[in-house]
Amino acid sequence: MRAKREVMRDEGHNLIASDRVEGTAVFRPDGEKIGRIHHFMVGKRSGQVEYAVLSFGGFLGMGKELRPVPWDALDYDTDMGGYIVSAEEDILRNSPVIEDDREPLWDRAYGSNVYAYWGLPY
Repeated sequence: MRAKREVMRDEGHNLIASDRVEGTAVFRPDGEKIGRIHHFMVGKRSGQVEYAVLSFGGFLGMGKELRPVPWDALDYDTDMGGYIVSAEEDILRNSPVIEDDREPLWDRAYGSNVYAYWGLPY
């Protein structure tokens, strides 16, 4: 039987391991923490991250909201150690939401809707 080998995670420069992205804080440009990255969605064929599903609010897992945000709407800030989303409160509050843990279809129509909301091409 072969021993399991731990995979090295060289996270220098532009790369980061996926398990380190989940849970990363999300901030407004002014530094206010507004949530965390719950998980992200990767295109099966392209291998590119399409969405970060952000977790807002909640206490002990209750009352939290999950909202998909196009990956391109986030910027990483090394000084803050988290992602910045440049959106006013009403933009975030009215953004698409994943209702009651019901997974969306994640199809092209859904993607077009989310990206259009954020003013980005899909």
